[in-house]
Amino acid sequence: MGLRDEKKQATRAAIADAALRLFLEKGFDRVTVAEVARAAHVSVNTAFNYFPTKEDLLFDRQDEVVQRLSHAVRDRRPGESPAAAAHRAFLDRLDRDDPTLGLTPDAVRFWRLIDGSPALQARTRLLHEMTETALAAALAESFDPTTARLTAALLTAADRALHTEIRHRVTRGDPPTAVRTAITTVAARLFTVLDDTTRGC
Repeated sequence: MGLRDEKKQATRAAIADAALRLFLEKGFDRVTVAEVARAAHVSVNTAFNYFPTKEDLLFDRQDEVVQRLSHAVRDRRPGESPAAAAHRAFLDRLDRDDPTLGLTPDAVRFWRLIDGSPALQARTRLLHEMTETALAAALAESFDPTTARLTAALLTAADRALHTEIRHRVTRGDPPTAVRTAITTVAARLFTVLDDTTRGC
């Protein structure tokens, strides 16, 4: 990576960090992009160049999140079902302590921020829809279109269910190690149920 790319990444990270700090402090709807730009020491135009909408400031990893399941399916091993590939990818995220899983108590503040903003709730629903659409497109490379759509719906629902279960356990105060152990067991059960359904591709 060249110096220019490193500077761009640093600027993007600075803007996203400033936005999250302000959103958590004041609430999403009470913060303007201009305030975020000032806190990050950039112009408003620069902030919009990196993040076209205010919601993008919070969901700064949305492209990665949307494509995660489709990448797992496309990269599956020979003979591996889509469900097994999704399961393996999920376990890899657990092993890496992927921050988008929300395994730490700090995640509770992030969830409350989303719950308090209709705009962020709408963006969350949109990201779910985009994830399912991207996964259906990946599955259509091996499935017929109808099966691809139905399988995508099942796998994205499973992914959301696992995230919901993590949120439930973290919110009630379970320690991260206990959450990780429990969710590993839950994921194994869930993907075993789905495996027979999706193994035909």
